[in-house]
Amino acid sequence: MSAHEGLLSEVPFFQLLDDNERAALAQVLEEAHFKAGESIFLAGDLGDKLYIVVNGAVELSAKDYLGQKIVFNVERKGAMFGELSLLDEGVRTASAIVTEDADLLVLTREDLQKFIRQKPDAALDMMTMMGRRMRESTARLHRMSARNANDVADKKVIGGFEKFCDWIAAFSGSIEFLNIHLVLFAAWLLWNGFSWSLAFDPYPYGLLTMCVSLEAIILSVLVLFSQNRQVAKDRIRSDIEYEVNVRSEMQIQHLHEKIDQLHAALSQRLHKIEDRLKK
Repeated sequence: MSAHEGLLSEVPFFQLLDDNERAALAQVLEEAHFKAGESIFLAGDLGDKLYIVVNGAVELSAKDYLGQKIVFNVERKGAMFGELSLLDEGVRTASAIVTEDADLLVLTREDLQKFIRQKPDAALDMMTMMGRRMRESTARLHRMSARNANDVADKKVIGGFEKFCDWIAAFSGSIEFLNIHLVLFAAWLLWNGFSWSLAFDPYPYGLLTMCVSLEAIILSVLVLFSQNRQVAKDRIRSDIEYEVNVRSEMQIQHLHEKIDQLHAALSQRLHKIEDRLKK
């Protein structure tokens, strides 16, 4: 087994291929070397090649709607990138910049077509792996788009103290809390006001005053903890709403672009029809 065949066995996209298929694929791969700082391709470029990293490092990144750089991943030995544009002949969705001197294996669309003609069963194996990757990406998108502010905040809770503070804050604002204190205060005052022989806190009720003060201090601190947690929830909720608004705006922009493309295509067809009618 050649070094290229061994490397292909480590690439998930080609793991379902048998030894003969990997050997045939290794024969059509081309070698390429890039120095650190070189760009292999940029986002928006037309792509007809995929790359496999033999050694070195390649950074995949893109810019968001604010022009900020987002690094998707740093690909190292055994990693593959650029297959999406190879398969659908679309533009690159990210830029690939070499961060460490890298040796790559290159597979062009033409060589892939030749390989599939020789080994047609390999196409189904690669489609299976591509389907698995698409399922993983779809599941990841569902998890990202279905975030709940309360669930995200609960994941950041350490122990049950913050939940206890939330329960105290909710209970202290209920009518049950008020009724319990009214009953306790009435019993305390009646017991110590009229049963002088059994009184444990006679007028001016210093023990009651101290207990109420301690309760107010402890309760205020716990309520403040709960309020801080609520502020964190509100911040998470606002971030999620902001992301949703941005996605909606981007979808609207994509719809406008599609409508413009359809309008341009329709105009071209109308012009062609007019030219034919004039002739």
